[in-house]
Amino acid sequence: MQKFFPLFLIIAVLGCNDAPVQNTTVNGIVKGLQKGTLYLQKVQDTAYVTLDSIFIKGEKEFQLTCNLEEPEMLYLGRSESLNAERIPFFAHIGTTTINTTLKRFKFDAKIDGGPQQKILEDYNANIKRFKNLDLELLEDLLNAQRINDSAKAEQTKAQRATNLKRQYLFSINFAVNNKSSEIAPYIALADLYDTKKSYLDTIYNGLTPAIASSKYGLILKNFIASLESGE
Repeated sequence: MQKFFPLFLIIAVLGCNDAPVQNTTVNGIVKGLQKGTLYLQKVQDTAYVTLDSIFIKGEKEFQLTCNLEEPEMLYLGRSESLNAERIPFFAHIGTTTINTTLKRFKFDAKIDGGPQQKILEDYNANIKRFKNLDLELLEDLLNAQRINDSAKAEQTKAQRATNLKRQYLFSINFAVNNKSSEIAPYIALADLYDTKKSYLDTIYNGLTPAIASSKYGLILKNFIASLESGE
């Protein structure tokens, strides 16, 4: 029996080395966080799934890891609850650095990541302008309604509709122009799911083969198919 022990030992050692290699790192500092837990999460079947977590004691750099097959949206949060404040970012295989503050956890986030994150930030900066204008117009609309200025109210409603249409067209063009990035199908799914099917077809049909077969490319394909079948 003893002569078989080394073989069992070798198998056990090899088994310990079979743990999946973590190819993605998220690190950074949350200024003001003296004690608490940070969670690295992704969305799976409409729910947040925790990939890694770390307990922080004393303001210091955190490091979280996971294994990605391809770039995708991940989230850094301070709680696992559904309504917790989270920092969304487009993770890539490699290192993403997120520095922020405890007081303005989401809004102070500075993210240094891969090319997908840079494209996403460019997109978000443009979308923010449309949303800020909509807020201004909404305030004008409420003021017009408060003083019973029906002409001004109708004019403002038309301006909001025009602004929304321009936002949709911008998103469509942005996705089409970034057909070789995972950002394109992601935008279609996140911001254009309620637009005309023909626009979604245009985005999907323009994707490069690699992106069409990516996670979000396949989800977009299935989503379009569900629209065709009336599901």
